[in-house]
Amino acid sequence: MDKLIILALIGALIGWMTNVIAIKLMFRPVEPIRILWTPIKIQGLIPKRKAEIAKSIGDIINDELISIEDIATKLIHDMDKKEVVELIKDKILVVANDKMPSMIPSMFKGMILQTVENMILENGEEMVQELGEQLSHKAIAAINVSEMVELRINTYDFLKIEEMVFKIAKKELKHIEILGGVIGFAIGLLQGAIVLFLL
Repeated sequence: MDKLIILALIGALIGWMTNVIAIKLMFRPVEPIRILWTPIKIQGLIPKRKAEIAKSIGDIINDELISIEDIATKLIHDMDKKEVVELIKDKILVVANDKMPSMIPSMFKGMILQTVENMILENGEEMVQELGEQLSHKAIAAINVSEMVELRINTYDFLKIEEMVFKIAKKELKHIEILGGVIGFAIGLLQGAIVLFLL
């Protein structure tokens, strides 16, 4: 019976250590290391595939979560067109008043400014909508969310990524280590029982 417990504990230790090493090998070594006297190089899975992972995350964010089209559409629909028209109107009236020649009588100046103000108030919201759509089309053509995310991940310090992952998934990774020990214990028990039964 003692032998069975010892074999089960050895199995638990092996299972736990295997999972601890497997988790570490996801991130380490960061740079490729050559195994002595062989052409084989080892490198952590995530640093080795960082570029592919970055591209994949960028594509998922762009295709599945949020795209520049969504952002542009939200901006156009959520912006307060009346407020934008008021801002444009105030700016145009100030500039028009300053730039009008001083020889124009103030009565005519007032009429011109009133006409300009009425035109802006009548057509302003439609113009803001059109301008917003034109700007959004230019933004959509010029901005690539996928590439931006990919570039950001690729230039991000890898040690910070590792730290972030461990901080977020600390509990889950600990469960994987413990599960390795539990499975190893069960396999050790089974092997021990088979060995003792055959002897």
